[in-house]
Amino acid sequence: MNLFIFTIFQNLGTGILGWTLEDIFGKQVLERTPAGLSIFYLVAMGVLVVTLSLTLFETRSAANARPEANLLPSVVRGLSRSVANRSLWSWAAVFVLLSLSVFLSQSYWVYFAESYNERFQSLSYKDLRNRRTSAATLRGWTLDRSGKLDNALAYFKLDKDGNIVRTFSLDHELSHLFGTERGTPGLERALYSGRTEKFPESLDVLTTIKRTADEERDVRTTIDKNLQAYIASQLEGRKGSIVVLDPQNGDLIAMYSSPSYKLSEAQSLDDFLRLEADKRDKPLLDRSTREFYVPGSTFKAFTMISAFRAGREGAVFSSFADGFRPSRSSRPIVDASQKLGADGSVGGTCAGGCAEKDITLAFKVSSNQYFAQLAISLGRERLKETAEILGMNPVDQPDQALIPSFFPEIWNVSKPAIANSISPRRSTIVVGKDLSLYDIGLEGIGQGYAGQMTPFQMAMIAAVTGNIEGKLMKTRIEADRPPQMFSQPLTPQQAARVRSIMSTVTEEPGGTGAVMAAKLAGTGIRTGGKTGTAEKLAPQYDQKGQPVMETRRRRSGTAEWEEYIVQATYERKDSWFISIAPIERPRLAIAVVVEDGGYGSRTAAPIAANIILKARELGLLGEDYLPRRQSPPQPSNRRRS
Repeated sequence: MNLFIFTIFQNLGTGILGWTLEDIFGKQVLERTPAGLSIFYLVAMGVLVVTLSLTLFETRSAANARPEANLLPSVVRGLSRSVANRSLWSWAAVFVLLSLSVFLSQSYWVYFAESYNERFQSLSYKDLRNRRTSAATLRGWTLDRSGKLDNALAYFKLDKDGNIVRTFSLDHELSHLFGTERGTPGLERALYSGRTEKFPESLDVLTTIKRTADEERDVRTTIDKNLQAYIASQLEGRKGSIVVLDPQNGDLIAMYSSPSYKLSEAQSLDDFLRLEADKRDKPLLDRSTREFYVPGSTFKAFTMISAFRAGREGAVFSSFADGFRPSRSSRPIVDASQKLGADGSVGGTCAGGCAEKDITLAFKVSSNQYFAQLAISLGRERLKETAEILGMNPVDQPDQALIPSFFPEIWNVSKPAIANSISPRRSTIVVGKDLSLYDIGLEGIGQGYAGQMTPFQMAMIAAVTGNIEGKLMKTRIEADRPPQMFSQPLTPQQAARVRSIMSTVTEEPGGTGAVMAAKLAGTGIRTGGKTGTAEKLAPQYDQKGQPVMETRRRRSGTAEWEEYIVQATYERKDSWFISIAPIERPRLAIAVVVEDGGYGSRTAAPIAANIILKARELGLLGEDYLPRRQSPPQPSNRRRS
């Protein structure tokens, strides 16, 4: 009887609940009806269990109070009331067995069928709850700045076995930015982390309205696919980095670190460990954001910004044939055109002549003597204040500069996980009280304790000079984010003056970056920039990638000489160039570094020029700079004789 009543309620609930859900939720009734029925069944079961429990309690109480309780058991069993009770108990047992059967069946389909039932596995995709969960964990397409599906950077496709696989159109060129599924999350994992949902319970399905918009998970980035592929080709066979920003809104247009690796080659643990074990090439290292370089003369842009902020842009300093000595006992600081001997003698001539120079001429010819004196006149407090506003980490002691720190605050993102996944190492500069005048002078020219700069940081310095309003914009990777300012290092008037000074390097005869004007001749594109050449001791490896070891001697505690083995080093000469283009309203801020590339004017600057030409071809400089299309020749109207 109880089972019959429950069946009636269940069927009635199906009709009523189904009609109600169809009326309220429309197309989602297919998903909500079974959820509602599950809840209805559980409620009905609860009511029946409570009812049976109360009935059992009342029956036992009544049996103890009745007179026949004192009769012989054989007599009691013959009474009609006892027969009826036994019948009810039998039906109750049947109901319990049926209920257990239902729950055991449900347990099988929930916990075991997915692993052991082939029919269930083949049809599970039709379960809307499974489909919702799968859709929640399925990453969307990652698009480039155009938003076109043809330019997708990450998408899904069917492999030869019919499986859906994640595919990257720039498997090699964007590996550092996207990151692998192992180790520290990259952009690929961070963009879609937190978007997954728990498997919905029946109550969630019944009460939550699932809108179509919630399933749209494609992300449009600021990366230009074609320019990204191009800058990778510019570093083929070389070690180094290229970073390209839009100084007006902070867009990361392209960024590449070489050597790189293919994402498809880092799927298994063995392949990942093999890449990680390569200490010579370090393919897993993102040199753009995680490697420190000595910036050389490109850092003079930092010193110039600091001078404008302090009102010292009009300072004039002399250059000396025997170099500039910050103090009587210090070594001289000489220009790149001069030679400093081991005995302290100086040969060669001063950059731009050994005479007084203002900041414009000194920047154009890259005078080390001038910018060393300028840094000393500014003082460590001014350098510290400029470093902070440009996103660097000024520290007091050299050992503090060795403590790794990261800079997620520079990113303009929708959630912290994205900023953390691609956070650059924070560039450092030592500005403590123990610095000598010589140390401060070296920092002014990008040497000494200013030698921990990332290419990303140098691109940001270029971006400040290129921003029309003198702002440092937060770097943006999600194209739909509104632009955000990080700081205001310069006024608009100061930024315009700095751009004018930077243009003398690339546009005027005698500038260290004059190769830019030569390569861009006829395009109408004027640029600004700064070359740099930096020496750095680097570990030495043989052709097989094994470290080269050498034996050295040192005195032990007993004043005796002892031998020890260390890895050999060599003096590497890195090639640098930072640039902004077009100079009237820059749309590109570029930083290029090529390890062991020699002088910046010979290696890095031509690469920057090539990037500007490619950006012009892609329309990234604006319509005013698009290449003119030549009209096809018109057919002649003259008849042949």
